[in-house]
Amino acid sequence: MDTTLWWREGVIYQIYPRSFQDTNANGLGDLPGITSRLPYLQDLGIDAIWLSPFFPTPDKDFGYDIRDYCGVDERFGTLEDFDRLVDAAHRRGIRLVLDMVLNHTSDQHPWFQDSRRSRQSPHRDWYIWRPVSRTRFGRWKAPNNWQASFGGKAWEFDPTSGEAYLHSFTREQPDLNWRNLQVRHAMLDVFRFWLERGADGFRLDVFNAYFKDARFRDNPPKLGLRAFDRQHHIHDMDQPEMMPFLQELRALLDSYPQRYAVGETYLASPEKTLGYCGDDKLHQAFSFDFTSFSSEIRAALRVFPWSPRWILKKINARERLFNAAGVLPTTVMSNHDLPRAVSRYTRGEDDRMAKIIMTLLLTLRGTPFLYQGEEIGMRELRLKRSELHDPAGKKYFPIYPGRDGCRAPMQWDDSPQAGFSTARPWLKLHPDATRRHVRAQEKDPDSLLHFTRRLIALRKAHAALRGGEFIPVLASAHVLAYLRRSEAETLLVVLHFSRRARHLTLPPGILPLICLLSSAGGATRPAAQELHLAPLEVSLWSLQQGSGQG
Repeated sequence: MDTTLWWREGVIYQIYPRSFQDTNANGLGDLPGITSRLPYLQDLGIDAIWLSPFFPTPDKDFGYDIRDYCGVDERFGTLEDFDRLVDAAHRRGIRLVLDMVLNHTSDQHPWFQDSRRSRQSPHRDWYIWRPVSRTRFGRWKAPNNWQASFGGKAWEFDPTSGEAYLHSFTREQPDLNWRNLQVRHAMLDVFRFWLERGADGFRLDVFNAYFKDARFRDNPPKLGLRAFDRQHHIHDMDQPEMMPFLQELRALLDSYPQRYAVGETYLASPEKTLGYCGDDKLHQAFSFDFTSFSSEIRAALRVFPWSPRWILKKINARERLFNAAGVLPTTVMSNHDLPRAVSRYTRGEDDRMAKIIMTLLLTLRGTPFLYQGEEIGMRELRLKRSELHDPAGKKYFPIYPGRDGCRAPMQWDDSPQAGFSTARPWLKLHPDATRRHVRAQEKDPDSLLHFTRRLIALRKAHAALRGGEFIPVLASAHVLAYLRRSEAETLLVVLHFSRRARHLTLPPGILPLICLLSSAGGATRPAAQELHLAPLEVSLWSLQQGSGQG
């Protein structure tokens, strides 16, 4: 396989396994289904797959509550199926990144089952147990004011042992005690297990929450909608003890060739994210610059900022930080936890705005993470409360619509279950599945799928898109334009956000020569200082030698 730093120059495609491809007719996607779709992914041009959890789970948080870190849930396949997937993917030049959920386990994990048996259990200190006091009415009082992200107190009283355990998410997801060296060693053994089976990297779920304040101090208050949001989370995450563990993990990864780790920074900001990245820490971490999902009210009202000036402000903020530190950022528009970007920012049914979103994802400086279905413009699935599976959605609906809407089954064709399964899917299909699917877009040369393939191919062909510097040119009410420049070439990216045709006069010294890609059609155009922009057009240009170098 290629020996370059694949994660720096490649495109990583996220698969939510239960919604990708079912081969055993149980309504859930599985590992053999992913293997069967590798030709499609190879044609798309991606370099790596990030697999959301497929480990044994009771599904209280749909795979993010793990019962066994070194197995495969029988509904998704077997360890042998995983081995076959690794082998088949590697033969096609595709690497595998596994989702590791290490802040907490399932309450059905053998470690926790033993931990809650008594205060003297060998695994008692593997989890965070605290004594409780009683109110004058006899009710138990939580050890501190920490709140669970999915609602309610972050503590659950266990009458068997008379203490409360910490759970940052659902009560079925008890937090591990990362201050216990046995826990750390056990988790490093988990990494070794999957590295030896061929895993190329890991995505660390809410990694910055592993360690908690040793004195369990209350979080200070702030304004917010939910109880969780009405606290500054300074004692239940982002503790300094995280750094030595990241150094230990990085040393382990570096002992294997070309291995990689990217972290999901909980309550992320570019500044916080950057602090966890470096030569002796994580290779990368997510800062979620463009997801605009900081407010549940915005999610409910479907109101999000999306304009050339807002986007450039976000880009410039992360460029100043990451570029100065020599750390490559990540670019994310959608994932399994976020409303699909095309639904956040698109009005109407056509895919012209989706092509703008895809162009940003694949032409900005940083590693792009492409979520399954994004390449065909899958929309957010609207669900009633009675149809929700997501525990967070059930708790806060309708203020927070939950995460199920972005997890609808992949739309492959116009068959009764969209080619995803021959059985009833675990989550209903999007209503547009009969017309928006891979097979239809394969036949349409102007489709978003073909556009995405061309963009990825351009990224592979041009070093300026993979590793060149980012230089802003223009951000007006309707147009965003920027350069990507390497030693060998300079490319111009023009994104037109208006639904009316316009003319764009480029700044002096920027002379487009060849149109490499246009969503409005046409392969080449003569050089001109003025560009005609079709409604919602995307265009990529190579510049005349020497132009755009200032």
